[in-house]
Amino acid sequence: MGKITFVPVGGLANRMRAVASAVMLAGKTKSELSIIWFRDWALNAPFYQLFKPVDREVACLRDASRLDYALLDRPRSKNFHFPLLFQKLLFKSCLYERSITPLCNWHFDFERWVKEGGCVYMASYTAFQLYDYAWISRLFVPVDEIMEEVENRCRNFSDAMIGVHIRRTDNLASIRQSPIELFYQKLDEKIKEDGKVAIYLATDSEEVKREMKERYGDRIFCSGKKADRGSLEGIREGITDMYTLARTQKIYGSFQSSFSDMAAQIGGVPLEILKL
Repeated sequence: MGKITFVPVGGLANRMRAVASAVMLAGKTKSELSIIWFRDWALNAPFYQLFKPVDREVACLRDASRLDYALLDRPRSKNFHFPLLFQKLLFKSCLYERSITPLCNWHFDFERWVKEGGCVYMASYTAFQLYDYAWISRLFVPVDEIMEEVENRCRNFSDAMIGVHIRRTDNLASIRQSPIELFYQKLDEKIKEDGKVAIYLATDSEEVKREMKERYGDRIFCSGKKADRGSLEGIREGITDMYTLARTQKIYGSFQSSFSDMAAQIGGVPLEILKL
């Protein structure tokens, strides 16, 4: 049996799809899977404060220790590439996040790589294996406090509740390709079709919240908390938004935002990306 040491990279949704891919790869190659969850600028929160433990029969997922930061973190300028020295000794082969997408484009055989390598290391922020969306809900079960808030928000949802995710702040592609005017146009159409339509809004912009409330009034449901991806509370709020969006009838999302896609996967609901 081979062994895969896997490091999910990036923000929340990126890590979720990468972990699901790693689980698929381990299953196909009958490999033992160890997942190390590192805290960094993209997601500065420990796994155990966000989600319940993953079934040990599926994978061993744990938060990184100090030793892990020295030995198993991705080699980069921040750590002076120091872990690379140990990884060359500990593993027969290593693949890092920047190489994964090009390898996928070249139809790289990840299964063969694992089988031939035996003991391998991999880091990724993207999906490199097809996976059943049901795995997302199985692997990522939010802690009780988050799910209680999701239930509170969904308590008064009607059959005409649609979800909207408008990504802003650091995502220039979303800002340029999915301007708020596209959402206005789509929502105006939906309201004209059905006067009972209500909207759950998830966004990282307080300005967008204000503008949408001014335009649609009581039709808009959204969190009263300020978006803050840099704090534990803010990250937990993002998960609450994601799992609440998953309870809507359809999601209208932003260009190049994995958050919209992940919410649709969790709920098994249709997703339409609004873009120019």
